[in-house]
Amino acid sequence: MGTPLNILLVTPDQWRADCLSALGHPTVRTPHLDALAAEGVLFTNHFVQCSPCGPSRASLLTGMYMMNHRSFRNGTPLDARFTNIALEMRAAGYDPALIGYTDTSVDPRVHEPDDPVLSRGYQGVMPGFTPLLLTPFMPPFPTPTQPVGWMRHLAAKGYDVPENFFDMYGPENGHAAIGGFGPFDAPARYRAEDSDTAFSTDCALDFIGSQGADPWFLHLVYLRPHPPYIAPEPYNRMYRADEVPQPRRAATPETEGRQHPFIAWVLKGKSSVTHLDDRELRLLRATYYGLITEVDDHIGRLVARLKEIGQYDNTLIVVSSDHGDMLGDHWLVGKENTFDGTFHVPLIIRAPGERFDKGRGRRVGAFVENVDVMPTILDLVGREIPVQCDGCSLAPFLDGGAPPSWRSAAHWEYDFRDVADDRAERALGIVFDACSVTVIRDSRYKYLHFNGLPPLFFDLESDADELNDLAGDPAHAATVLEYAQEMLSWRMVHGDHTLTGNKLTPEGLITLSRSRR
Repeated sequence: MGTPLNILLVTPDQWRADCLSALGHPTVRTPHLDALAAEGVLFTNHFVQCSPCGPSRASLLTGMYMMNHRSFRNGTPLDARFTNIALEMRAAGYDPALIGYTDTSVDPRVHEPDDPVLSRGYQGVMPGFTPLLLTPFMPPFPTPTQPVGWMRHLAAKGYDVPENFFDMYGPENGHAAIGGFGPFDAPARYRAEDSDTAFSTDCALDFIGSQGADPWFLHLVYLRPHPPYIAPEPYNRMYRADEVPQPRRAATPETEGRQHPFIAWVLKGKSSVTHLDDRELRLLRATYYGLITEVDDHIGRLVARLKEIGQYDNTLIVVSSDHGDMLGDHWLVGKENTFDGTFHVPLIIRAPGERFDKGRGRRVGAFVENVDVMPTILDLVGREIPVQCDGCSLAPFLDGGAPPSWRSAAHWEYDFRDVADDRAERALGIVFDACSVTVIRDSRYKYLHFNGLPPLFFDLESDADELNDLAGDPAHAATVLEYAQEMLSWRMVHGDHTLTGNKLTPEGLITLSRSRR
């Protein structure tokens, strides 16, 4: 590639795929990401591999399906034997920097029992990254050795920072909460120029400006548009509630829940918004869109600075997310479910250099996954892709072509086991290790295989909103069986293959080339 590349990997938290004005969203505006897509490649069928945050980021940063890395919940340790994008880039001569978080639960076997890192829960930092600014959100809160820079910044600017700094994410004083989720269109306690999104961007700009001619790698993680659904002015009322699209859902929660025991159980949990009226839900959506435009504005600042200092044409920019948000679809918010609104997220890649000119402005409809991000970055900097990676490089799409063969479906997993809580087991009548579901989803059908519960099967061509389960329909029995077999084949191909490509012989070790897999 000639001059070593800079790498900017940006992951806003909880950004669903349809929330880009480049894709014709009727409300939200994302002019800066639209412009980046016009100069790069926009992948319209990009899916994450698991949810919630910790497991999904483990897949993104290791290139592995959850069934292989096995960090299936926030707080489930990630095996220390796995490499990741930071360690690989460090081996390539970079010093990978982190602004934000990776939500990594460290392997307790490689730490002493009294090591403070174990008290971080799922808010540990993935090995290999140099943290410039940690942005913890939920308890446990940081220790004095891990201060929250944003809170110090706010205090220095004269804000009254509460002792429990989580309260800083609340609304301006005097606004009552709606339905337990916050006031939605009430302004935040801080000005837009002082928001956590603005502060993280300022730190990123400082980092980029300090690197000189040395190539750099920055993983910038924005908390937003993750809840609370509260935005600073003017973003809190940027979009009118009566202009947002209606949620996609069954007529009643009861109708929705009758499809499957798992759905009925989720609708009784913390992700349910069955108690919100139509106006409140529209306000929630409008505020979420405002938070998205706020992030888009700050991504615009990053791109502008790169151009200003002459680094834009030497920087690989990747923008994606860890998962989406249901926003009231199926009577749910958040990401603790199996629906497309959670697992379908944006992916925009802008690669510099003449090699990629043919791909600029391209929209790729092939099924791509977050496990492809790490192999793509390593490929573009000339590094070998580790055997552990289940994903593949997207470089052929970036230069206007396509790989000789490619997956025809997306795959993801959702694991609702909880070591500390047996509510799912009791409610669904299944054991701990049965609390999981695996999904295969192509352009026509979506098959969900539950461990210990009946499957779900949807014809997305006639039922894009996943409201008519066909798993028990005799007319679809052969197709359901076909997809169950396809899922089994997928798992057989992608099971842990750390050593399967090696053979010891009297003449020495023979290692299978990745191209044969």
